[in-house]
Amino acid sequence: MEFHRRLPAYATTPLHSLSSLAEELGVGKVFVKDESFRLGLPAFKILGASWATYREFCERHPELVHGWLTIDELAARIYDSPVLFAATDGNHGRAVARTARLFGLRSRVFVPKGTAQARIAGIESESAAVSIVDGTYDHAVAIAAREAVACSGIHIQDNSWPGYEKTARFVVEGYSTMMWEIDQQLRERNETDPTHVLVQIGNGSFADAVIRHYRAKEHQPIIVGVEPESAACLLESVKAGKMTKAPGPHCSMMVGMNCDSPSLISFPIIRQGMNCFVSIPDEPAKEAMRMFKRCNISSGETGAAGLGALLEMLSDDSDARKRLALDADSRVLLFSTEGITDPEMYQRIIG
Repeated sequence: MEFHRRLPAYATTPLHSLSSLAEELGVGKVFVKDESFRLGLPAFKILGASWATYREFCERHPELVHGWLTIDELAARIYDSPVLFAATDGNHGRAVARTARLFGLRSRVFVPKGTAQARIAGIESESAAVSIVDGTYDHAVAIAAREAVACSGIHIQDNSWPGYEKTARFVVEGYSTMMWEIDQQLRERNETDPTHVLVQIGNGSFADAVIRHYRAKEHQPIIVGVEPESAACLLESVKAGKMTKAPGPHCSMMVGMNCDSPSLISFPIIRQGMNCFVSIPDEPAKEAMRMFKRCNISSGETGAAGLGALLEMLSDDSDARKRLALDADSRVLLFSTEGITDPEMYQRIIG
C-alpha cells in the first residue's frame, strides 16, 4: 500500500453504502468498492501491474528497494530498459502499458480477436504497441510469454502456469491495497466487516487476493465467486477437483472474465477458500449496470457482475437467500472493478 501511495494521482477509491439498494434487496447493508477511477485508469488492474513491475526490477536490482520517494526518482535509477509484455482483454494490458510509461519503458500488449476497439484504443493511448491474436485470451497469453522471452523483456501477467508463478504472485499482492483501503474505510464509519463478499473471477488472481485477505480475519465472511456461464473455468475446475479448461469461444459481454483456464497459483486458494460459485448470463449484469447507474455509479460489464450475481441469488426462484443467510442482518460487499471501458456497449445497455 505504501508503494501505491507514491504513484501519481493515488487516492483511495470510494466505498459506497447503498441504503436504497439494500432495502430493495432485503439485506442490511450493501457496500460497493468503486474502481471506476484508479490511478488515472478506469479499472483496478494497475494495482497489480505496477507492484509486479516494481518487484521484478527489485529482483534484478536490489538497490532499488530504498532511496526513492517518487516514481520519477525510481525511474531515473533504472539503467536497463526492458520492454514490458502482457496479454489482456483490456484492463490489465492498459495497466501494464501505463506502468511502462511511469517507469520510462516501452510495452507490447497482445489482445484476443474481437476485443472492443475502445479497449484497444485505451491501451494504445498509453503508447503501447498492440497486436491482435487470432484466438482466445489464453492464446494471447501464450504469445506474450513467448515474445517476452525472445526479446529479453519482462512479462507482467495476471495469470500463472508451470514456470511462471513469481510475477503472478506479485500481481495478487498488489491487489491487496484495495482490501486494506476497505478495512480503513469501514473503520472510519464505525462499520464492521462484511458478512458476505461477492468477487468476480476471471483466471482467479483478484479472487485470490480477496480470499487471502478475508480468510485471515477472525470473523470470516461468506465469499461467493462470480463467473460468466460461458467461461466458468473455476467452477468447472472445482467440480472436477483439478484445473479444467472452459474452451472458447467465450461470447460473454463480461470480457474481463472470459478466461479459458484458472491461474495455477490461485486455483488451490480459491478451491479451499471460496464458499460457493455463481455463474450468470449477461442479462443480470446488464440490469446491475442500470441499477448502479441509478445509484450514480458508472460500472462496466465486468464491473457490475457481482451485483448481477446477487440479483440472481436473491430472485424468487433461488434458494440462495436461505442457504447463505442473506437477510436483514447481512452486510454485503461488492466490487465494481471497472468503469466505462467500452462507451458504445455502455450506452447500448444503459440507454
